[in-house]
Amino acid sequence: MSESESIDKVFKRILVGVDDSADAQLAFHYAVRRAAKDQATLILTSILESDEMNVYQALTKDYIHGERAELVEHMKDYVKAAREGGVADIEVIVDEGDPGETIVENVIPQADADLLIIGSLSKKGIRKYFGSQAAYMAKYAPISVMIIR
Repeated sequence: MSESESIDKVFKRILVGVDDSADAQLAFHYAVRRAAKDQATLILTSILESDEMNVYQALTKDYIHGERAELVEHMKDYVKAAREGGVADIEVIVDEGDPGETIVENVIPQADADLLIIGSLSKKGIRKYFGSQAAYMAKYAPISVMIIR
């Protein structure tokens, strides 16, 4: 691949991690614009963080299924917004666990994505880690990673 080809690379399967944080919203809007412009498939992912649950909740299957169902339902809002933004091909992946590890180990291979777009901070307890999830994904993801601030 020549230098000009790598500079002008068009990504065909764009994966974006979404939650309700401001950085993730910026990443989502950027990913929508990029996917619409490049006519790429947009894969939306959100991770149900198990460390946010107490022991009783983690052992209660109804609680986990309820949380997951709520998250899956919320993802429909992102799908609608992406369609309104001009993206024709949209997929959704919801998983559970540590966001960075889960996206790198499970979601990227499942999505067959060639670009991951993420916000630098998350809405949950991640702020105390100051972007460690984004840093983890940037370091270990087997695909290109764009971190939006």
